[in-house]
Order: sequence, then structure tokens, then C-alpha cells
Amino acid sequence: MIEDKNINIVTDADGKKLVLINDVRFKAKVRDDWKAVEEYLKEYIGKFYEIEETSEKIYISSDFPDEYASSKSRIALKGAVAKAKANAAQAVPELIRTATNPKYEVNRKEKHKTDAAYGWHRYEIRFALPVYDDKTGNIARYNIYSASMLVRHANDSRQYLYDILAIKKETSSPLE
Repeated sequence: MIEDKNINIVTDADGKKLVLINDVRFKAKVRDDWKAVEEYLKEYIGKFYEIEETSEKIYISSDFPDEYASSKSRIALKGAVAKAKANAAQAVPELIRTATNPKYEVNRKEKHKTDAAYGWHRYEIRFALPVYDDKTGNIARYNIYSASMLVRHANDSRQYLYDILAIKKETSSPLE
């Protein structure tokens, strides 16, 4: 069960929303870590969350946890970016709420002709993860990441979260 989430939505100096994830729960170094991420994500199945900017409802279907943890794009991730994606799983509702700048794409793959019958939407999301001081164990700063939230528009006219992609560490100053 998802509980004890230590997550905040803050506004940065540029006026953009940022999801602040205050705990690193997943290391994402071995396959077992990703199995734990997938199990964690199963708690969201059947729920929906609303994007504040557009008032669109985004549903979580049963295919989301597997796609998030086992997609080709996830398998290609290494190091800090893999750890960032694993830990972003804790903040799915907050990431959906703060998503901005939707961009529509037509469906290009035959395999998605039903589950993305009305195409795809990509939203911009941002989140921050703590970096701990090796000596004290306290949070020293936060690294900020930007990513794309991929949403499929299915033939039932609902929109479903499909994956979080293109995660990049922002090169701006880390959040102190």
C-alpha cells in the first residue's frame, strides 16, 4: 500500500512547478529493484488524477507498471537517470497534476491501434531528488530532472498514463 509519501509540489524561482521527492526508496541497480518499482506502481491501478493546467483526467491502467519498469527505453537507462525514473514512481499523482505543455502525436504503430486509437499526448514534467552528504547522511542538495510523460488516448475516450520518458538531469544549479 502506498503510504508515508514524503513529496511536495513547489514553485521554483522561474515560477515553474516542481515535484520534490524527499526519499530515495529505489536504487535501480539490479532487476529486483525494478520488480519492486513495478509492484509499487500496481497500487495506482484503477485510479485517476487530474492535470491542473488542462483539467484532463489521466487514468492508470493495468499495463502501466510493466511498461514503466520493463520497456526498452527503461532497460537502456543507466546510473543516476535509472535511479531517477525508479524514484519518480513514488510521485505519479503529483507528476500528473503538475504536467504542462501537452503535445499531440498520431498513433504510428499498428500494435497500438486500439489502446491509442486517438493518438498520444506528451507532457512536460519536472521533479527533484535528494543527494545525500556521505559524511552526515543528511540531504546536501536536490538534483532536478525534466522528463516527458507519455499518455495514450484510447478508444474508450479515456487517457491513460503509458510511461515516463526522456528523463534528463537539468544543468541549472541544484536545489539547495
